[in-house]
Parts: sequence; C-alpha cells; structure tokens
Amino acid sequence: MPYTETSVTERNAVKYFLHVGSGPKNSNKIPKPYQGSEWHEIRLDINPDVQPDIVGDIRDMLEVKSKAYDAVYSSHNLEHMYPHEVPLALAEFYRVLKPGGHALVTCPDIQIIAAYVANGSLLEPVYNSPTGPISPLDILYGHRPSLERGNLFMAHHTGFTAQTLAQALSDVNFVQVRVQRRGKPHFDLWAQGFRHPEK
Repeated sequence: MPYTETSVTERNAVKYFLHVGSGPKNSNKIPKPYQGSEWHEIRLDINPDVQPDIVGDIRDMLEVKSKAYDAVYSSHNLEHMYPHEVPLALAEFYRVLKPGGHALVTCPDIQIIAAYVANGSLLEPVYNSPTGPISPLDILYGHRPSLERGNLFMAHHTGFTAQTLAQALSDVNFVQVRVQRRGKPHFDLWAQGFRHPEK
C-alpha cells in the first residue's frame, strides 16, 4: 500500500516508526527492535534522490501529522545541526509521537573522541567504515572525503556527551530518558526518551 498519513493512523495493528534522515532504503540500517513484523518503517529525508516516503527537514517536518507515530529513529542526524537547531529537531520528534511513543537517537560520543584528541591522535584512524578509515577529526567535523567531494550535508556542527544529549531530550519534554555510551569501537551514544503517555 502506498504511504499516506491516513494509512499510519488507521492501521492500528501495525506499529509505525519514522526513520528520519534515513538516506537510501537499507534494511541493515534498521535497529533490531524495529525489524519485527509488527513494525513498519516510514522514511523521511531532506534529499529526494534517496526516494524517501516523505521529503522533509527534521527541523520542521511540515508533512508529518502530530501524534502519528509509535517511534522516531534518528541515526547520526543531530550532529549535523547547529546547536540552536537541535531543540527544533527534538521538539519535532516529540510532536509526531503518539502519547507513550519513544524516540531512539544515536550520535557520536564527543567525550570519548576528546580523549583521543587530548592524546594527540587527531588524524589517526580509530575505526574503518564502509567509506574508509575514520579519524577523530572526521567524527568532530564531518567525513573529510565526503566534504571534499562537495557533500556539505556531511559537515558536523555540534556534538554531545551522554549528559548533554540527555538534557537536550529532557528540555523538550521527553521523559524516562536513558543514554548509553558504547565506547570503542563504536564511539557513539544511544539515547531513548518517551512522550508522556497522557500528553
């Protein structure tokens, strides 16, 4: 069935998660909790070339109805925002969630990267990705080869520790916020927060 906002609200037997900043369709990028048959992915991306279900900007998701989704999944989007834009995006995540729904957010862990920088390891690779070796400088400011090719969407404009990510979610009314630091070799944070079940 083609995607429509009506299909989200009427098919109650299926849980819907909004995959924001999804990039090209890739089932390997979906976290295991959303891979069951009870979950259905709706992809939102600012780039129409990746053929999302919804073309939109996470800072102002005009095409997405309020209280329509059971979950919002955001993987490595927030670091591409300027600091003053982060609350706008998180407030949009909150707005589109059903009462009791949750957001799952992952982004780089700047605290662990800062330790590498403090030790003088700014340019040495800390892990290998499908796009090649990744250094602390890439994690701080964006993947340099992508930026060199003109993909300025890959630039990073802000960063988070576990504490600041938790606070950012709490500041836009998420409750039961939990943040996990995964450390090496992942260098990332995973945060979950819920929309209040009665609001």
